[in-house]
Amino acid sequence: MKAVVFQEHGDIDKLAYSETNDPGISPYEVLVKVKACALNHLDIWVRQGFPGIEIPMPHILGSDIAGEIAEVGTAVKKFRAGDRVVIAPGVRCRKCVYCTSNRDSMCEKFKIIGFQVQGGYAELAKAHVDNIIPVSEKLSFEEWAAVPLVFLTTWHMLISQAKIKPGECVLVHAAGSGLGSAAIQIARLAGARVITTARGTEKMEKAKQLGAEEVIDYSKEDYAEKVRFLTHNKGADVIFEHIGTDTWEKNLQCLAKGGRMPVCGITSGLATTIDIRSLFMRQHVIYGCYMGSKNELLDVLNLVEYGKLKPVIDSVFPLQEAREAQQRMLNRDNFGKIILKI
Repeated sequence: MKAVVFQEHGDIDKLAYSETNDPGISPYEVLVKVKACALNHLDIWVRQGFPGIEIPMPHILGSDIAGEIAEVGTAVKKFRAGDRVVIAPGVRCRKCVYCTSNRDSMCEKFKIIGFQVQGGYAELAKAHVDNIIPVSEKLSFEEWAAVPLVFLTTWHMLISQAKIKPGECVLVHAAGSGLGSAAIQIARLAGARVITTARGTEKMEKAKQLGAEEVIDYSKEDYAEKVRFLTHNKGADVIFEHIGTDTWEKNLQCLAKGGRMPVCGITSGLATTIDIRSLFMRQHVIYGCYMGSKNELLDVLNLVEYGKLKPVIDSVFPLQEAREAQQRMLNRDNFGKIILKI
């Protein structure tokens, strides 16, 4: 099969479009003919390398996979060749206390497809039958591929962890990112007032179309000051944080007393400082979030199926242009998900 692989960690030029072996499947696995695979910032971090974390080499990136079943293992009974499916990106053991209590990503054996497991920048991808989820023809493969990781992570952060309530003010960073565009929709669906950040008139207008009430151009304004102004100096009840170093301290400056901050990313860096006195005196709550559970993903997919949430696609590239697709993400030119079409 054709795939985009890298042999060692490094810059974008390490990605190579080449011929590689078709994956073999066990009796409980399913082989999927990949039709579309969405990019995530995770792809960039994995390519660059995580200190202390080993991944299978040569490596195939891609956590968000949509396609048709090509082959099923001998023990798989509920799927057949030709079925339209997405692959749940989280691989769990299905037996431990975390997996059986809807906390899959805390499982000691938890892995993410495209990270510790081979992914979807390829013509074929395999997964355990537990990760195979049927989808309808209401959406294209490109649209289904734009859903799993970002909507699952966002749902886990805002609904399962922060438990946002109608009327609360939620600050969403980076409206143009996959996570940001999903967070605006989920917060609005929950009845919250959304303030978001973006850069440039075009992205600001798209953010409003998604449901943001206020949009702050972070390249021109101090977003912390603007949030305090817009909330009459109260601050945001919830801050959706996935940026890292660049936003951490300012977030805490504009987080309301008793406010909650779910955290899932380090796009701008992983080091920060915190005034512990302010943390306890203002009674802030910080949640560490790492993707979510399969049950949460099923909830999200149902909402997408019924049109309550909509995947946002920025652009579609052919598989062989994976380098160009990643470069677009690195340049922060995208609004929504970047998709590889296979």
